Formats: sequence, C-alpha cells, structure tokens
Amino acid sequence: MKKMIIYFALIAFLVSCGESTDKKAELEKLKMQHDQIATQIAQLEAELNPSGENAEQKSVSVKVKPVEECVFDHYINVQGTVDGDQNIAVSPQMAGIVTAVYVKEGAQVKKGQVLAELDAQVIRQSLEEVNTQLILANSIFEKQSALWEKKIGSEVQYLQAKNTKESLEQRMNTIREQLKQAKVISPISGTVESVPLRVGEMASPGMPTSTIRVINMNVAKITAEVSESYATRIKNGNDALVNFPDLGKDIQTKLNFTSRFIDPTNRTFRVECKVSSKEVELRANMIAYIKIKDYSNEKAFCLPVNYVQSNQDGKFVYIAKQNGNDWIAERRMIKTGMDYDGTIEVLEGLAAGENIITSGFQNLNGGEKVIF
Repeated sequence: MKKMIIYFALIAFLVSCGESTDKKAELEKLKMQHDQIATQIAQLEAELNPSGENAEQKSVSVKVKPVEECVFDHYINVQGTVDGDQNIAVSPQMAGIVTAVYVKEGAQVKKGQVLAELDAQVIRQSLEEVNTQLILANSIFEKQSALWEKKIGSEVQYLQAKNTKESLEQRMNTIREQLKQAKVISPISGTVESVPLRVGEMASPGMPTSTIRVINMNVAKITAEVSESYATRIKNGNDALVNFPDLGKDIQTKLNFTSRFIDPTNRTFRVECKVSSKEVELRANMIAYIKIKDYSNEKAFCLPVNYVQSNQDGKFVYIAKQNGNDWIAERRMIKTGMDYDGTIEVLEGLAAGENIITSGFQNLNGGEKVIF
C-alpha cells in the first residue's frame, strides 16, 4: 500500500511540472508576439508621419453664450399664516347671566354696536335709588346755595349740601359705567366669526365660552417665523412676494414689522407684512408662502449653477477664446457669491461680452479647439 501511494504522488508531481513548463513557454511566446506588433505599429506611424509632427487636433463641438451683467436677487422662503389686521375676542367686563344675544355668526357689525347683554336688574335698581337721592340732594343744595348768597345760615350747611350732591353724582356715574359693562360692545367694525354665548348661561370676563370673535379682513396680515441666522439681513421695508397656494395668486408687498425678540425655544423671530383684501379674498389661518428679498446686486454676472465646475484650486468655467482663425477653450477661475433658485452670482473672473461655454464643457480640457 505504501508503494502505491508513493507511485501516484510521483505521477502527480511530474504532471504539474509539465503544466508549469507549458505555461511559461506560452508566456514567452506571447511576449515575442507583443514585441513584433509594437515594432510594426512604430514603423507604420513613422511612414504615416515621416516629419514627426503631431497629428491634427480634433475640435470639440460646444455651445456658447455672451456674458452679460444682470441684477442678482436672493430670497428667503418661509411659510406664514393669514390673519386679520384686527382680530378681536370680545368678552363681557363683568360676570352675569346672558339675557340677550343680538348677533349671529357671519353678521356684519359696526364699531360700538351691542352684541349681547347680561342681566343688570340689580344695577338698574341701584341707579333708580341713587337718582331719587340725587333729586333730593339737588333740591337741598339749591336752597342752601340761595340762603348762603343772602348770608343766611352757616357755611358748613352749604358745604355739606354741596358735598352730598357731588357724591351722589359721582356714584350715579359709577353705576352707569357698571351698567355699560353689562353690555358686550364691539370695539371694531368687521364680521362676527363665532358666538358661543347662549341666553340663560353664565358669562364671565376672559372665558373662551363667553367671548364673541370679530375680525376685520379689509387689511390682512401675514406672519411667519424666520431663523435667527438671517437676523442681520431682514429689516422693515424689505421687499416680499406673498404666494397663496390655495388661491393661486401672488402679491408684491413689503415687510412692515420685524421682531426684536428671538424665541429661545426655536431660535426664530417673527416677521409680518400686510396685504389688502381688495386684491384677493383671504381667510384667517390660511397658509401663505413669503419670499423675502434679503440681498441684491445690481451689477453681477448671473450663471446657471451647472455651468460652474470645481477642483482643488476653486471654481471655474470654460471660455471660448479666439486664437487666429481657431477658437480654443480657456479654463477661467472665478469668484462666486450667493446662489438662488439654480442661479449663481459671479463676483470676479468674467468680463462682459466674453463667450462662456454653456454646453459640451463636461469633458473639455483647457487649450482644446472648439467649434460652435
């Protein structure tokens, strides 16, 4: 058995040596063929170009466009909400039972109009009581005044009568003011949006269930929150374009308010602009998008962002320069500024009238011939 194993192992070794020898021979043969082909290529190149000059360079087909100055504007896009410039929640100034509600939702009201009324029977009774006392006090004061003019009676009697009359008059005015507080009066003209008050229910000052909301949408305001990173560039008077997606309309306006307070919870500040409802029919809490112009350069070169390429040296574009009768591509390093909506601002590196390559520059190299 041992002899058999040694015999098969020897056969396998000889076979592997033979295969290795065949591969080496094949490799040497291919190297010789490669050298022969390289020699033939060199001979043919020499025959085709005996003088040793470079072959004619092919031209790359491109498109160009003259560089022109433009006005570059940069905008900040934020989402805002619509509200009436006057949006008031009117509630009673005193607690009491609702005895009458004079308006319904959607009603048009005027400034000073009574919207609802509370039970004021006790106040009216107090008013009648004080009025009766005041009538008597006036009569006594008139008599004491007549006597005092004739130097009859004492000055103390005259002053007491006068003080009683004036005190009752002041109390009468106070009760009348209390009687006014029993009425819910609209402080503005507008449209009634909600009327939660019901006759017979208890109403209290400031309670949501006791308020009547009145909105004046003749002038609407759009408010939005802007990141504090734009705080130095957003100011009152900045141009703004308001878009109402639900209405499909745009309105040009200006910022009329920028908050000086940064919200610590989300690091934003509030901005506001106003639009007239004559231009568009608006509703409170409607969504609006505001484009706020925060930067403008009236003498810039504006290029599509995809024209500009980058390498380790910076940003560059290709310019078509005339060289005799030919045109060649020149790589031009540029300094850029801000970009917005696919357009970038070029600050340095270009001159008006130069031909910038706008198509075919992806695989272009500086110095290559171009045709357009």
